[in-house]
Amino acid sequence: MQLASRFARGSFATRSERPLSNDEIRAVAPSIFAGAAHESRSARYTYIPTIDVLDGLRREGFAPFMACQTRVRDDGKRDHTKHMLRLRHADQITGKEANEIVLLNSHDGTSSYQMLAGMFRFVCQNGMVCGEVTSDIRVRHNGNIVGEVIEGAFKVLDSFESITHQREAMQGIALNPGEQSAFAHAALHLKYDEEEGAAPVTEQQLLAARRFEDRRDDMWGTFNRVQENLLKGGLRGRNRAGRPTTTRQVNGIDQSVKLNRALWILAEEMRKLKC
Repeated sequence: MQLASRFARGSFATRSERPLSNDEIRAVAPSIFAGAAHESRSARYTYIPTIDVLDGLRREGFAPFMACQTRVRDDGKRDHTKHMLRLRHADQITGKEANEIVLLNSHDGTSSYQMLAGMFRFVCQNGMVCGEVTSDIRVRHNGNIVGEVIEGAFKVLDSFESITHQREAMQGIALNPGEQSAFAHAALHLKYDEEEGAAPVTEQQLLAARRFEDRRDDMWGTFNRVQENLLKGGLRGRNRAGRPTTTRQVNGIDQSVKLNRALWILAEEMRKLKC
């Protein structure tokens, strides 16, 4: 069953409770099936379509559950623009959270093949990006691309054990109201530039639970509430001119990955301080 057909403005996306078919992926992310690299690429650029890499990953037990691509103004780049797949391995599909490999690529020179560790939380249908930038796997567009990406995917798979430990540690750390507010305050500054004026919403709005399951005072619950409220938007506040506004969902691939990762690192650093 399809859960979402697109993210407005920044990118088009689809996510499903079962592995996506090629037709479902193509409907929102045609650049994954590009027949050739963008004309701006030189002869040194090794072109391997992302679908060939995906097929290789499928043979190794990985399946795509989410796909999207960046929305572009130049129609000439639509079939080559940056795209993202979120995949799960056969033994990583069940549970309250599912570990996901986030695969990024483009065929216009804006991105190498890049793999990140991610996590999908079923209760809020929300995807996270975990870990430090230094744990990224990057594969340039030359050489044995398919083989290197598959090898990288298994390296990310190996990192999930430590990420699970981090999550469980966060679940075991209680935060008082002041500590929760401090975390939300820092999170606001990750998204809104203080020099451009006050943020349109408050720390308490970021800490508000959208469902009963998230009304917890531990580090994991606090992180999840703040992450969902910042990324999904829909909060009513005041813009810099003092007029009523509603925060927007973070849709762009780069913006989503950057903010998601920054929030995870913020939570992990706070966890270390509390240990």
